Amino acid sequence: MGIVIAIDGPSASGKSTTAKLVARELGYTHLDTGAMYRAVTWAALQAGLTADDSAALAEILANLEIELGSTDAGRQQVLLGTADITDAIREPKISRNVSAFSALPRVRERLVELQRACGKQGNVVCEGRDIGTHVFKDARFKFFLIADARVRAERRLAELKSQGHTADVDSLVAELLERDAQDSTREHSPLRQAEDAVTVDTSNLTIADQVALIINHVKTHLSRQGASS
Repeated sequence: MGIVIAIDGPSASGKSTTAKLVARELGYTHLDTGAMYRAVTWAALQAGLTADDSAALAEILANLEIELGSTDAGRQQVLLGTADITDAIREPKISRNVSAFSALPRVRERLVELQRACGKQGNVVCEGRDIGTHVFKDARFKFFLIADARVRAERRLAELKSQGHTADVDSLVAELLERDAQDSTREHSPLRQAEDAVTVDTSNLTIADQVALIINHVKTHLSRQGASS
């Protein structure tokens, strides 16, 4: 396995944007696991399923074809089969339901399978909630992003507004805290910080600051390893 950079943390802590930009700067592949779980959730809801519909969900997972790419403008693109669901998976109803589907063992097992297959190709920046603790336990670099709940809610509000949705900040804070609790207490691969992960509090950092901090850490350590080999 080549170099894997694992970036974990709660919802709206800045993982996806940071991971995408770190990958672009280093010339690595960006593996957005959150988008993958959202894609499964979208497919399940489109089929009228709930997290309890095991047999029907198993069929969806067996035929799952998720492709993560980017547009010519550098924007992330998520395809499920031939359907472009890039915007659809960011809708509020997906955010409200993704934790329930993400907690299912069969969903996690199938997606971890796909994620590890990508990781074997090496030079990957992967972000999620259990990357450093489960998916890539031996990742060379691990980071855990945190941020104040209200800061995260304001970020989510800005994202929703850019998509034409409206929301209340206080409601978003409650929603984020509820999801944190669900993700942290689920039985399989809960959200938690790996012992060897570097904590990055993004509450008062710009995206540029976050990206620079991670890239400087990675480059410094790779330079030291090269000098000592």
